[in-house]
Amino acid sequence: MALPLTELEKRIGYCFRNAEYLRRAVTHSSYSNETGARNHHLLCNERLEFLGDSVLSLITSEYLYRQFPELPEGDLTRIRAAVVCEEALASYSEKIGLGDFLLLGKGETNSGGAKKPAVIADAFEAVLAAIYLDAGAEGLSAVSAFLLPLVKEAVGRIPTSGGYHADCKSALQEFIQRDKEQKGAPEYRLIGESGPDHNKTFVVEVYLDSNCIGRGEGHSKKQAEQAAARDALTLFGLDF
Repeated sequence: MALPLTELEKRIGYCFRNAEYLRRAVTHSSYSNETGARNHHLLCNERLEFLGDSVLSLITSEYLYRQFPELPEGDLTRIRAAVVCEEALASYSEKIGLGDFLLLGKGETNSGGAKKPAVIADAFEAVLAAIYLDAGAEGLSAVSAFLLPLVKEAVGRIPTSGGYHADCKSALQEFIQRDKEQKGAPEYRLIGESGPDHNKTFVVEVYLDSNCIGRGEGHSKKQAEQAAARDALTLFGLDF
């Protein structure tokens, strides 16, 4: 059973005047389909997701534009892509435990929909749109107050110059494969996790031929693996 939305309001730091916006944002199409309503396609979060995508892009783009006045358009575009992609949005959702609040149909629930990156990433965009609409004239500032701390943290883990590569795991794999003396492949090991369910921190180490070559932390296992791969690349003298 989904948690009460008042708890979600606490986690996002925004109290809705019209709670229906938030309820719609956490309603997956599989749930609204099961109501049997003729207009079920209007009762889920898909329209809010559409709007939220634009709100996300605008706020993130303005932040990057002002934060990095020296970067060319190409670098700004690559950084933005890294922090608004599905994986990034899913990690933001995991940080606030958004999946615990989703209204899902029976089939989607049974298939683990509350943990699917695509589902929780879409819901995150819908929540942004819900805040934007509910706050009226203060919509952009209200969304920014919630969104930017997450974006800033993600941007802080991305080099803004040099050999930028959004996927450090792939970069590490490519580097190792180029070394003909290396026969093994990087192995990622989860060595620890801490914190409450809605805000866990995972610690991962990456090994090559039984040697630890990198260590990283993140609010998802994938995020921690990327951080470990970046640490390994630094060990090899590569700027990623």
